[in-house]
Amino acid sequence: MNKKILVIPIIVIFVVIMMNFSSNEGNKENDVVFHVTLADPNLYVNGIFTDELILEKGEYIFRFVPNGSSPEILSISLTNNELSFDEDFQLEGLLHKTGISEYFTWEYEGEKLFLISEKQEISVMINPNGNVMGSVSVDIIEN
Repeated sequence: MNKKILVIPIIVIFVVIMMNFSSNEGNKENDVVFHVTLADPNLYVNGIFTDELILEKGEYIFRFVPNGSSPEILSISLTNNELSFDEDFQLEGLLHKTGISEYFTWEYEGEKLFLISEKQEISVMINPNGNVMGSVSVDIIEN
């Protein structure tokens, strides 16, 4: 009887771990192909951050981790001979009210999805429009 009591929780824990592992394998949200945390003015040249990356054919999406001090407008350009993506992402504060408190979360609004037709090198330009002191993380994720 004691063996059954010990074996059943072990089996349940094993099944939960395996289900979590298998669901993470197919989760493309973890396929970050570009990441930068802009929290230091030295990352900018003339107020603009630039980098280059190679993207495979596919669909991609921007993900941001902003806060209240992040740039109000974050302009992002992706360019090469075949691609021209420009978006001015606007920082929006969302008020949340619970029964006992109020707090804000922050999100950038704008077109976050873009398509790549074939493998190519892309130039990334991120312009915080003068706010080089506000921190924000920018990811490009394969969708």
